Amino acid sequence: MIVTTKKLFEHAYGKYAIGAYNINNAEQIIGLFKGNIKSQAPFIVQISKGARSYTSTIMLEGLIRSADAMFPEAIFAVHLDHGDEKTCYDCIESGFYSSVMIDASSESYEENVAISKRIADAAHAKGLVVEAELGQLGGVEEHVSVSESEAKLTDPDSVKDFVSKTNVDSLAVAIGTSHGAFKFSGSQSLHFDVLAEIQKRVPGFPLVMHGSSSVPQDEVARINAAGGNLKGAKGVDDNQFKRAAELGVTKINIDTDGRLVWTRVHREYFLEHPENFDLRPIGKVFMEEYANFIAAKNEKLGSAGQLESVRKFLS
Repeated sequence: MIVTTKKLFEHAYGKYAIGAYNINNAEQIIGLFKGNIKSQAPFIVQISKGARSYTSTIMLEGLIRSADAMFPEAIFAVHLDHGDEKTCYDCIESGFYSSVMIDASSESYEENVAISKRIADAAHAKGLVVEAELGQLGGVEEHVSVSESEAKLTDPDSVKDFVSKTNVDSLAVAIGTSHGAFKFSGSQSLHFDVLAEIQKRVPGFPLVMHGSSSVPQDEVARINAAGGNLKGAKGVDDNQFKRAAELGVTKINIDTDGRLVWTRVHREYFLEHPENFDLRPIGKVFMEEYANFIAAKNEKLGSAGQLESVRKFLS
C-alpha cells in the first residue's frame, strides 16, 4: 500500500526512523520488499534522477506496482530523491509518487526558499508532500557533487524561517553526513548538538538525514578480497540512528550500503563460479542477501516490528 511520507512521519516522530532505500532494478525492488516484510517495517522507496534514466520511469513504476501487488501487506511511500525543479514537476504530474524532494541547497538562501515554495505549492495541490534541503552535504551522489570545502552544516537559526516561508513537509539537514562511501576520516562524526538545536527551533517537525549509509567494513573487506579496490571507505555508525530519531529525524537515506551488497555478492559469486554466464542464479543470491541487509538495517533504525502499529494508525 502506497502512502504519503507525512503519515509515516507522524507515527514515527521521536520513536524511530524510517529507512529510505534507493532502487534501480527488479532485484533491488524484490529484495527491498522481502526485507521489509521480513522485519515488519514501513519503508520508503526512493527513486533518483539517475535511476529514472537508467531504465525508465515507466519501467520503475511498473516494477514497484508489481511489488505492491506481490507483497500486499507492505506499507511504503514512493519518493523522488534529490530532484531539481523540472523533475519534481514531472513526478508531481505523474500521479504515481507520494512524495518529492526538491534539492535547491546549492542556490542562495533566498532562491532555495523560492524554489522550494513553488514545489510545495504544486505538490500540495495534488495531495503530495515535499522534502527540501537546507545546508549542504559533501560527497558525490549521481549528479550531486559537493567538495568538503563547500559543504556546510545547517544553521539552526534559519530553519524556522525556511520552513515557515516554504511550507515544506520535511527538511533534510546537514549535520556531518556526506554522500558516497567515503564519509568520514579521523575523528569526524555526527553533530548531534546541531541536530538538537534544530529540533528546538521546529519541535515536532520531521527531519531527514541524507548520506547515512554505514559502509560496513566487513562488506568492504570482502569486496577487496574478491578483487575490489575500496580503500578508506567509512560511513555513519548505524548505532547512532536511534539517537537521531529521538531528536526528530524520521527518515534516514541509505543508498551506498545497498550498492556495496550488490558489489560484494557479484564479485564473490563470479570469483567462485567463473564458468557461469547466467544472470539468474546470482540475481537470486543478491535478492536474499539484500533482503537480509534491509531487515538488519531496520533493526538499527527502530522501524522493525512497527508495521501493524502503522496499519492501525492509518486506518
